[in-house]
Amino acid sequence: MAKKRIKLHGFNNLTKTLSFNIYDIAYTSSKAQQQEYIEYIDEEYNARRLTHILTDVSNIIGANILNIARQDYDPQGASVTMLISEEAVAAGELDNRETPGPLPDAVVGHLDKSHITVHTYPEYHPENGISTFRADIDVSTCGRISPLKALNYLVHSFESDIVIMDYRVRGFTRNEKGGKLFIDHNINSIQNFVSRDIKNAYEMIDVNVYQENIFHTKMMLKKFDINNYLFGINDDDLTGKEEAVVTDNLRREMAEIFYGQNMKKGMKF
Repeated sequence: MAKKRIKLHGFNNLTKTLSFNIYDIAYTSSKAQQQEYIEYIDEEYNARRLTHILTDVSNIIGANILNIARQDYDPQGASVTMLISEEAVAAGELDNRETPGPLPDAVVGHLDKSHITVHTYPEYHPENGISTFRADIDVSTCGRISPLKALNYLVHSFESDIVIMDYRVRGFTRNEKGGKLFIDHNINSIQNFVSRDIKNAYEMIDVNVYQENIFHTKMMLKKFDINNYLFGINDDDLTGKEEAVVTDNLRREMAEIFYGQNMKKGMKF
């Protein structure tokens, strides 16, 4: 049963922002494969495709799209920014409970909102053959419902080895008696808004600052199949020693991104 709605004085002035990075990692054994991977990513996640994804997000959150600015970059990368306006949220549709939002096959839900942005950053390691694609996504809303309801759709829209998420509620609004409210919904972890299939697939850790309404969750894919990371080749093309080196480099890349620090050679992951 939904929690009774808080009566406010005027407009809800809270700003709720979900920011997250997704990383896709691949092994590219030659300069030609590195370039081929970059071209693949640029085609798979070009400005047009990203616009489609963000349009779906705007549908999830019930937004009117006012303006779209998108750009593909040379030599690589793309950006899309959408300015969006509010629609009325019908009585009974507001739901801020700590439950997962819709998956791609069930795109329903509504948020009060302001903007959505995505920027991509494909790159490759100059020596060890590791190529990494990063997408930075921000969904910022002004009003009653949290953008966390769009989280599951976004995670499912990208092939992600690492996901790093930040959620923050800023500012304050007032109740009808004039008292300040610095958050208007219950939350103790971003994980409570994540669907079960995602939880089962990823190792997850939290770093939260509850008194500041700041929530941080990191996710790293649990299952490691080297063929999912080889680009242009498969494991039959590698000797046993080569496969061990490639596996170590891939795991190192994932661990360094997940823990946010460079790892010394010889460390086990």
